[in-house]
Amino acid sequence: MSTRTVIMVGMVLALALAAFVSPFASSAPDGLERVAEDHGIVAAERPVWTGAVLPNYQTPGMAHQGVATGMAGVIGTFVVFVIALGVGRLLGRPRKEKSVTTRPGG
Repeated sequence: MSTRTVIMVGMVLALALAAFVSPFASSAPDGLERVAEDHGIVAAERPVWTGAVLPNYQTPGMAHQGVATGMAGVIGTFVVFVIALGVGRLLGRPRKEKSVTTRPGG
């Protein structure tokens, strides 16, 4: 199986998981939020991520919460894939430069 096929199959699988599993993610606070609550640390009046593109892991403007969460998962997965692909190409093995061949005596 070629590298390209493995990457594409992995991407399709990741997108499917993001779309269909992320709506079932727990709404309980994550680790950092839980520690802050346990120690009485009060969050700021205005949350830092108010201007986020996908606030609360949901796509804004969608009526159904599960669909909004699934769509946010798909968007996030795709963005991370594009960034990883770009970094991989930048840090990957260097491309061989085409050598200029000349004919003898010419």
